[in-house]
Amino acid sequence: MAAILKRPSLARKAEEVETLASFIDTYNVLVLASLYKVRSMQLQELSRKFRGDVQMKVVKNTILCRALEASKKKGVKALAEAITGSNVLLLTNMNPFRLSLLLDRNKIKMSAKVGDIAPDDIVIAAGNTGLPPGPAISELSEAGIRTRIESGSVYVLQDTVVAKKGDRLQAKVASVLSKLGVKPLEVGLSVVAAFDGSLVLKAYDLHIDLEEIRKKLKSAFDSALGFSMNVGFPTPENVKFILQRAQAGAQSLVIVAGYVSSETVGSLLSKGYSDMVSLSRMVAKVNKAAAPPEF
Repeated sequence: MAAILKRPSLARKAEEVETLASFIDTYNVLVLASLYKVRSMQLQELSRKFRGDVQMKVVKNTILCRALEASKKKGVKALAEAITGSNVLLLTNMNPFRLSLLLDRNKIKMSAKVGDIAPDDIVIAAGNTGLPPGPAISELSEAGIRTRIESGSVYVLQDTVVAKKGDRLQAKVASVLSKLGVKPLEVGLSVVAAFDGSLVLKAYDLHIDLEEIRKKLKSAFDSALGFSMNVGFPTPENVKFILQRAQAGAQSLVIVAGYVSSETVGSLLSKGYSDMVSLSRMVAKVNKAAAPPEF
């Protein structure tokens, strides 16, 4: 009798595995993202934003592992090694690096609770807290924050690190952060691993520091531009600068040679006047009476 009762649930699980495996075979990219601290409302908002580009599937780990096993994709089974905790499976044809960036940009700031891990150093900035004198002074002091009273408000004397990256937040620190309205946690879908083609990428593989990349690209461009100009190799990017440099060099040469033209006459007169003034000053040092008057 028990076996008969179990059959419907087994059939449903088998159907769920088959459907998910079909989805996995349909899309080029699979991304496993952690649901740690992600609220259902936030997940719904992300689903709405990515509609048409990303399919989101929240399934049990056992179902996902079986679906990966049943998939026809070569190498996709290796993604199962990254499955731990509560996750959502994102199915897409989008570049996984782009999707990882989009997920990072859609994270939101949240208040911290006792026991949360500080994602970075948490700093309380110097200045007016907006809190009235009273119990807040002792609470801030217990968290290692020095204060003073001014115009009926509590002021923090200097920037203070109340928790370092990786620290587990204590009750007194969490309470102070809440009172000051500091939200140190960034909450959203965090990529655990991704499958693209036949390659499994871990979270650190997909992390991109855009600012650092921009700096490196700019530095590489500047170096290439300088080198191409020095060797006189014209390109659409440098031809303007090469012509400007050539013009400046030619103008300098004709001025040194004393060649008079409509383009150089002004510079030659200016140079002649400058040379005259310089010479008169030198003469004045030797014989002040023989020096011509200053103009």
